[in-house]
Amino acid sequence: MISVEEARQRITGSFAALPPEQVGLSEALGRVLAEDVAARMTQPPVAVSAMDGYAVRAADIQSVPATLERIGEAPAGEAFAGEVRPGQAVRIFTGGPVPPGADAIVIQEDTETDGKTVTVKESAAEGRYIRPAGLDFREGDIGLHTGRVLTARDIGLAAAMNVPWLGVRRRPRIAILATGDEVVMPGDRLGPNQIVSSNGPALAAFVTANGGAPVNLGIAADTSDALKSMAAGAKGADLLVTSGGASVGEHDLVQSALGEVGFEVDFWRVAMRPGKPLMFGRLGDTPLLGLPGNPVSSLVCAVLFLGPIMETMLGLDRGNEPPVQATLGADLGENDRRQDYLRARLSRDGDGNHVATPFERQDSSMLFTLVQSDCLVVRPPHAPPAKKGERVEIILL
Repeated sequence: MISVEEARQRITGSFAALPPEQVGLSEALGRVLAEDVAARMTQPPVAVSAMDGYAVRAADIQSVPATLERIGEAPAGEAFAGEVRPGQAVRIFTGGPVPPGADAIVIQEDTETDGKTVTVKESAAEGRYIRPAGLDFREGDIGLHTGRVLTARDIGLAAAMNVPWLGVRRRPRIAILATGDEVVMPGDRLGPNQIVSSNGPALAAFVTANGGAPVNLGIAADTSDALKSMAAGAKGADLLVTSGGASVGEHDLVQSALGEVGFEVDFWRVAMRPGKPLMFGRLGDTPLLGLPGNPVSSLVCAVLFLGPIMETMLGLDRGNEPPVQATLGADLGENDRRQDYLRARLSRDGDGNHVATPFERQDSSMLFTLVQSDCLVVRPPHAPPAKKGERVEIILL
């Protein structure tokens, strides 16, 4: 068996960032930028008013009340054609261009007007309520950087920068194939010795949630021909993920059956729990990640290995993020040679720190417990007994 870290390095080292594609802003939410985004304009393009009121010369209103001649107006989207001279004011609205000569805005609540003149009751310093040209950004400024997962705020900024198209990483196409005569799709009739397959839907959802495009190939029966036929559906995918059929036993066909059509194994079995029978290799041009059949093992391995694969293909660099730690909420015994990932609930202590309390039963078939979990407590190989209150590494779910 190899270590979790070696398995992760060998797996992720087999992938590279996918090429970019152009998408419109309406399709860009949640996508990963493949190139920097520069502003195509200056915002605001000219000095504009930040409030409704009057554009004035600050020097004219240092002593108040001051009565000024009202010579016109500058609504948003239009500009006053003239210049503000001593003793004059221009009615202005939020976003309206500040006319030449004016250097301050007096808000309308601090004025009175008879239509021809304006009486200013509060003085204002030079620059008051004026947004200078380029306050937000200037043409050529880089507003969004490569590797960013685009949010609604980012879409708004790109639109404001007058950028209608964005270069993003192509979504990884992940083919998913469950195996086994004992599993059926949700809603299908169950035989006397069958169970419902949760791995296919769960893995497809995991792929979608992490920015990929799942291709669910269904369930392959435990025959060599069935497995080879259905695995052929992964042609053209960036990765084939199988679940089940990787453990020790005469009915585990992934290696033997796909070996007949060119499957080459890189490694099989990792010193971890759950997830020991993890397998990785290549089926022709398609990388293959073989996950265990137990639903918890399958999803834990997805978090630990499939997630980093997709991050690599999407050009996300999260390898330098520090590990998350929490206080242990219960005593733990000595660990064996396998690295443990214990399902646990998170709470807060009196100081607001995370407290991770592992569930007493950690059976890899108990999906309900995984759903109740907030994190995985990481226990290194041969870890000594740990007491409640000690600090441990966790992986947030």
